[in-house]
Amino acid sequence: MEKVINPFIVLGTIPEPYFCDREKETERLVRYLTNGQNVVLHASRRIGKSKLIEHCFEQPAIKGKYYTIFVDILQTGNLQEFTYEFGKAVFEATASLGDKLMKQFAQTVRSLHTEYTIDPLTGSPKLSLSIGHIENAIYTIEEVFRFLEQADKPCIVAIDEFQRIADYPEKNVEAILRTHIQRMRNCEFIFAGSDRHLLGQMFLDYNRPFYNSAATITLDRIERSKYNAFATMHFEEFDKHIAPEDVNRVYDLFDGNTFAMQKTLNIAFSLTEKDEWCTVEMIRQAIDEIIEEYDFTYRTHLMSVGPSQKEVLYAIARSGKAMQITGAAFVGKYRLGSASSVQSAVRKLKADGWVAEYINQDGQKYYQVNDYFLMLWIQKRYGQGYEI
Repeated sequence: MEKVINPFIVLGTIPEPYFCDREKETERLVRYLTNGQNVVLHASRRIGKSKLIEHCFEQPAIKGKYYTIFVDILQTGNLQEFTYEFGKAVFEATASLGDKLMKQFAQTVRSLHTEYTIDPLTGSPKLSLSIGHIENAIYTIEEVFRFLEQADKPCIVAIDEFQRIADYPEKNVEAILRTHIQRMRNCEFIFAGSDRHLLGQMFLDYNRPFYNSAATITLDRIERSKYNAFATMHFEEFDKHIAPEDVNRVYDLFDGNTFAMQKTLNIAFSLTEKDEWCTVEMIRQAIDEIIEEYDFTYRTHLMSVGPSQKEVLYAIARSGKAMQITGAAFVGKYRLGSASSVQSAVRKLKADGWVAEYINQDGQKYYQVNDYFLMLWIQKRYGQGYEI
C-alpha cells in the first residue's frame, strides 16, 4: 500500500484502513455478487455508494477473480449515449489487462468502428472510439454483452445512476437491457442509484421488465459515533488532534454526508500541524476554501439552469430542508410565482440532479440540494452564515 499523507481520502480507491465502516454492506454485496445475484444499491448522492463498489472490487473474493467494470450514466440522455458509456467502460476496464483482450474487444464490438493503433509516445496499444461511431445502439449493446459473456473470467458490471434510463426518449430501454441481462451466465450487475422512488418503481413494479430481478441493499449515512471514532483515531495516528465534539459539528452541518465530511476534514487535517489541535476556526477555513474553490464551477454550471428552476433551487438551498414547497408560505416567502410553476421547476431540478426528495422520520416530504457545498455557496450569496 502506498504511503498515505492524509487519511481523509476523497479521490481514487480508498485503502482498507482508511475506509470508514460499511463492514456489513461490504460483506453482503460481495456475498450476493459472488453467489450469482444481481444487486440494486440505493444511496443518497455523495453518501459513498461508488466508493463502496470500488471497495468491494478490491476484496479478495473479487479482485483478480473477476473483471470489474464501473459505468457512470448520470450525464447520459438517450440510448446512444448510454451505449457509448457502457462500451467505453467495458473497453477501458479490459484493455488495461492486456493486448489480447483489447483485440478481442475490437473484433467482437465491430459496430463501434474502433481504431486499433500503437501510441507513438509510449509504444502501448491504443484503441479509440467515439459516440459518433454508434449507428445502431441496440446492435452495439448486443455486441458488448456478447464480449462480456465470452470473457475468460466472470465479470461484474456496476451501472451508477441506473434510474437515468427511465428518462430516455426511447421507451423500450428497460426491456432491451433486461432481455440481455437475464441471459448472462458470465456476468453479475450492480444497479446503483440515488433516486429511491424511481429505482423502486423499476424493480418492484410487477409491470416493469426488471421486476424482482435483483437483491436490494440500501446504504444509509454512516452512524455519527462511528464516523467520530474514525476521524479522531486518524488524527491521532498522525500525531494530530481533533475534539470529538468538533467532529460532531462537521457531521451535523452536513447531515452525515460522507463526501462533504471527508472533503472538509481533508483540508482541516492539512491545516493542523503535528502535535496541534484542529480548531473550529480551522474547520471553518476549510469549508470557506472549498466554497471558494467551487465558485467558478457553480457559476458556470448554473448558467444552464433556467430562470424559474434557478429561483426554486435557490429557495430550497436557503431553506436547507424545504418542506411544503408548493404551499403559500414557501411560495410567498421566496416570491416564486405559482405553486404549479414551482412543481414544474422542482421536477426538472430533480431530473437534472440538482435536488432530491426525501421523507423524514415523521413521514413528511422535503427537498434538499444534493451538493452541500452548493447549498452553502448559495446561502453565502444571500448573506446567510452557517453554524459550526
